[in-house]
Order: sequence, then C-alpha cells, then structure tokens
Amino acid sequence: MSKYRNSNSQVSRAVAALGVACAFALFAQSALAAPPPEDARARAKRMYDRIAGVPPSDSVLNTIAAQDPVAAALVATDDPSFYNVTLKNLVTPWTNRDQTVFAPLNDYTATVIGMVRDGKPFNTALSADILYTVNDGSLPAVSASNNDHYDQAEQNNVDLKAKLVATTQSATYGIPATATAGLLTTRAASAAFFIAGTNRAMFRFTMLNHLCHDMETVHDTSRPPDRIRQDVSRSPGGDSRIFLNNCIGCHSGMDPMAQAFAYYSYDGMDATAGKIVYTPGVVQGKYSINTDNFKPGFITPDDSWENRWRKGPNTALGWSSGQPGSGSGAKSLGDELANSDAFAQCQVEKVFKTVCFRAPSNDDDRTAVNTIKGNFKSGYDLKHVFAETAAYCTAP
Repeated sequence: MSKYRNSNSQVSRAVAALGVACAFALFAQSALAAPPPEDARARAKRMYDRIAGVPPSDSVLNTIAAQDPVAAALVATDDPSFYNVTLKNLVTPWTNRDQTVFAPLNDYTATVIGMVRDGKPFNTALSADILYTVNDGSLPAVSASNNDHYDQAEQNNVDLKAKLVATTQSATYGIPATATAGLLTTRAASAAFFIAGTNRAMFRFTMLNHLCHDMETVHDTSRPPDRIRQDVSRSPGGDSRIFLNNCIGCHSGMDPMAQAFAYYSYDGMDATAGKIVYTPGVVQGKYSINTDNFKPGFITPDDSWENRWRKGPNTALGWSSGQPGSGSGAKSLGDELANSDAFAQCQVEKVFKTVCFRAPSNDDDRTAVNTIKGNFKSGYDLKHVFAETAAYCTAP
C-alpha cells in the first residue's frame, strides 16, 4: 500500500512542479512582451499632462499612443497650455528678485515663450537683439516705459502660442542693436536687476537663473582682487580676514564681469513705470558709490569685462573654447555665459524638475540629464528638452 502512496505522492509533486514551471514561463513571457495598448495610452497621457498641464483629447491620445515616446511628447508642446501655463510658470520666477511665479506676464517671459515656440537657439537668449510682443489690436502698444501691453494680454487670457510675434529690442525700445543682450536687456530684467544698486544684481541673478549657481557655489578666493571696486571694504568691521576669506571669493570674479553692465541703468521707481537706460561711453554713477570704503579700489573706466573663472575651480562651469573669455558690453558677456556647459546643464535640470516633479536624484537620472544636455547643445532647442525629459520620466 505504501508503494502506491509513494507513487501517488511522486505524481503529485511532478504535477505541482509542472504547474510552477508553466506559471513561471507565462510570467516570463508576459514580462518580455510589449506593453499592452492600455499601458501605451496611459504613458502617453502622463507625458501630455506633464508637459501641457491638461489632458489630451481622445483623438490626440489615440494618435500619440502609437508614436515613439519623444514624438508623442512633442505633440504636447503644441498645446496652448504649454505656453500659457507651463512655460510661463517656469520662466516668471527668473524675472524678479523675489523669484515668485505670481508676477505679471512681461517681455522677459514672453520672449522666452516665443523662442521656445519657434525653436530659436536658446544659447542666444542672453545676447540676441530679440523681443516677442503680442499681436492683438485690443492691447495697449508695447512701451519702453510700462508693462501694460503684457499685463493686459494676461488679463485677457490671450493665446500666447497663437499671438506672440518676434521683433527686436532695438526697433521697439530704441536700444542700439549692439547694446542688446537678449533677456538681460528686456524691460522686466532691467526693472528688477538694473534698478538702483550697483548692477551686480544683474550678474548674480543671471548666474542664478541661467547657470543654476548662486555666488556661494562659485566662491573662489584664489583670483586676484585688483578689479574689485572701491565700495567693497577691505577690512569689514576692522577685520581684513573677512575680506580675504569671504568677500574676495565673490567679488574677484563677479566685479570684472559685472563691468559689462557699466553703461546700463533703470530709470524708474519700480516695474510699473520706468525704462531701461543705456548711455554709450558713460559709466553709470552707481559704479562709483561709496568710494571712501576703499580709496585704492578699482575705478570703472568703461564696459570691458574679463572672465577670471576660466582659471581655478570654476573652470568646472565648462567655459566654451569658442568664446574669447573677455570683451566689452553685455552682449559679449551674454555669449560667454550662455555657451558654457553650466548654462546647458541648468536649462535641462530646470525642465527636469518641471516635468518629472523632482530634481535628478540618482545615477539613472544623472545619466539621462547628461544625454539630454548633449542633445540640447547640438541645436539648443529647449522644446525638445521637454519632450526627451517627459519620455524619460514616464518610461515603464
């Protein structure tokens, strides 16, 4: 009897083993198979939502679900909400010192949106003679002295994708074309960063907004201090160690580059009324305030600038060998900054945070960012960065 029980037990174990093998085979086949259509649709919808901020229509979803992920994501950049909401919310904090998203639409934000829509090379954003206005007859005319044109466009909920038109700052604001420097010489940037002060704010916020580095992260005490202006005390509180170990770390690199803005200012009390001022050949008075702080300090003679961070630890910012590293005026400085590796890295990381809802946080993320950055630098098309990033973040 026990012989039969043993035989039955062996059969039972064999059947059980066969069942496990079949189940594993089915699982393996399922894991290797292409995702079902429902998964492709879900991914396409996630990409569209993250780029445009609104869901796609059923017909659009059916189309993009069958496409390559990057091509599908690019369809989302055609949605008006991508321009009126996603891009506006991304860019607006760059236009004010408080870095708030709740500032009104302005020429800085509109110009970025237009450049992205039209695929303009984004490495010209800090140097081109470019401006985008809204082609809508119901709006006040664009003015060098107020923001009414853009403010009213936002209140009217104008479709920016359909209505933005490209023009130039030189034609609209009367700035010489040679003195225009893309976003740096927009009215909004001038109102925020050229107003009062010493024009160092323009340099600091450009570094922060476009190279993703504030002054603390580029601190370098090894650069010579000979172009630090007179207003910086060499012994704050009577202690020269503070200057040598702290102040010099920012000013030795910043002051030689902020000299590019020597002929610029902003004439007005705030962003609601006032205009950019450019006086060729005349150094603004703000460059010689508080001269008694250190009389032997540097006296600004013109708008020539030099990038001393091409040596020392800040070579890590990846300065382009195609740029000279020195020049005169804001336009050439904008070229220097926007052709650095840090500029490209910054744009990709900002898009990554917008689309992925987080900063790059692991090796896979960092590898993806480097790949997308390399593709970006081949043509500086920021719209494609959104598409590639969305495809990565929504991958199964």
